[in-house]
Amino acid sequence: MGDPIRVLIVDDQRLMREGLRILLELEPDIEVVGEASNGVEAVSRYGELRPDVVLMDVRMPVMDGVEATRRLTDEDPSARVIILTTFDDDAYVFDGLRAGALGYLLKDVSGSELADAIRTVVEGGALIEPSVARKVVKAFASLSPRQRATEPVLAEPLSEREKEVLRLLARGLSNREIAERLFLAEGTVKNYVTSILQKTGARDRTQAAILAREWGLI
Repeated sequence: MGDPIRVLIVDDQRLMREGLRILLELEPDIEVVGEASNGVEAVSRYGELRPDVVLMDVRMPVMDGVEATRRLTDEDPSARVIILTTFDDDAYVFDGLRAGALGYLLKDVSGSELADAIRTVVEGGALIEPSVARKVVKAFASLSPRQRATEPVLAEPLSEREKEVLRLLARGLSNREIAERLFLAEGTVKNYVTSILQKTGARDRTQAAILAREWGLI
């Protein structure tokens, strides 16, 4: 087994921090290296500890989780942030993902689901809890055409095939599922995804999916 995944927990409730720490310390490949009670502390602690993953609460005093995520990803584009929220935080979903979060989970997930999410982002993936993803899609669907952004003129336009891949990616399909749907090799889909990220300037699959929804591709 290699080095453990180093995690920073950010939440203004001490009980929540302690609970998350207990759950994660049951996982042999995960180590909680620090805690913070607000966004300002999170930015400072991140600079000191350089954790592999940050578990970020949204509603906190001094600086909320969205702004803290934005600052972390601005200072370190490789920062991996998973936002943890409650059903009452729907208004923060889109802003959190735009700020650079790689994951968005509800606080009622199990310890094993949270651990799997941490492993996913460390391995280069991104995820949105299904019920949260549905809320994002519903929010976009409710916008009038004038409220939606139009597809921008890219320096290098997306090909029709890349648009196809982006549409499926935005619906939450994995590379394997996209490959099966389009009758392509999984490696070919991976190459298309890489090209899409480069052309759109998206940081990851999640941000690419958001752009697809903004541009009316789905």
